[in-house]
Amino acid sequence: MSKHTEVQEYYGETLQSTEDLKTNACCTMEAPAEHIKAALSLIHDEVHSKYYGCGLVAPLELKGKRILDLGSGSGRDVYLLSQLVGQEGEVIGVDMTKEQLDVARKHIDYHTDKFGYKHANVSFLEGNIERLDELDLADNSFDIVISNCVVNLAENKEKVLAEVYRLLKPGGEMYFSDVYCDRRLSDELQRDPVLWGECLSGALYWNDFLRTSRKVGFTDPRAVKSNAITVENKALEAKLGDAKFFSVTYRLWKIDGLEDECEDYGQAVAYKGTIQHSENSYQLDDHHIFPKGKVLTVCGNTYLMLHATRFKDHFDFYGTWDTHYGVFEGCGGAMPFQSDRQSGDAASCC
Repeated sequence: MSKHTEVQEYYGETLQSTEDLKTNACCTMEAPAEHIKAALSLIHDEVHSKYYGCGLVAPLELKGKRILDLGSGSGRDVYLLSQLVGQEGEVIGVDMTKEQLDVARKHIDYHTDKFGYKHANVSFLEGNIERLDELDLADNSFDIVISNCVVNLAENKEKVLAEVYRLLKPGGEMYFSDVYCDRRLSDELQRDPVLWGECLSGALYWNDFLRTSRKVGFTDPRAVKSNAITVENKALEAKLGDAKFFSVTYRLWKIDGLEDECEDYGQAVAYKGTIQHSENSYQLDDHHIFPKGKVLTVCGNTYLMLHATRFKDHFDFYGTWDTHYGVFEGCGGAMPFQSDRQSGDAASCC
């Protein structure tokens, strides 16, 4: 049986609701912001009951944007983002499991009415995220691509990331949560259908993920937040041995000019406080928080992540590219893993 068939059976037949999960890997361990809570409350109960994500994949500044959800399942994130992009935006979900797609499509009219829209701004395509080139999706046509605990289920993860890069508009981003491991896992573990279906044995070693991302064009991956996964299943823990797993939310930018190291060009930015739901400060990633009005020095990559993207109008920019001053010392390391949850994150599972 192929991995694709195993995944389809696991998510279409074995799992009937979140209660059927055998570990806490496919479980969101962070408390949503108030506006996200409000949006989630409007989503149909059946859609919620078949949600198997491991993070929150709703970045800020989405009004009017076009978003693609890879492995959209029952549609929870699609319907969440449907509200955030508004009537003029669009969200497309791609999934290969018929049972999940049936649930998502069944509730399109329900959510269109619930959100007060004149017409639906969502659609769902049946397809494999490793074969996005087989779908009618144009190059450079999405502002944002999201995915929630699904890339680990793909065998050819490089192909997935390369296709995302192709589909994103210049200045667009992939904002996604997934499971990562502190080591490469054996072929034997990867052949275990339960460990694979529970999003564990398909998890990439974090260094391999960073290398693959850079190879396809996402030069400077940025971790937004991370949480340790405790598995909490003695039989599966015994199989996994000392391997440690983490749920990490990353953002990958399609920006020309990003460098593979943080370089100093004497640049700085100041946040205007104009991003909705983040008026006092804006968090770009796990080591860049911009308080309103404060001028902060930044590396060239961070400058571009704000200047060459949908966030440009929300910042004042200082400096040029005329002089290079060497390595920028202000950025944190690439290691996303933390033994403890980040301060302020509440453990609200799913």
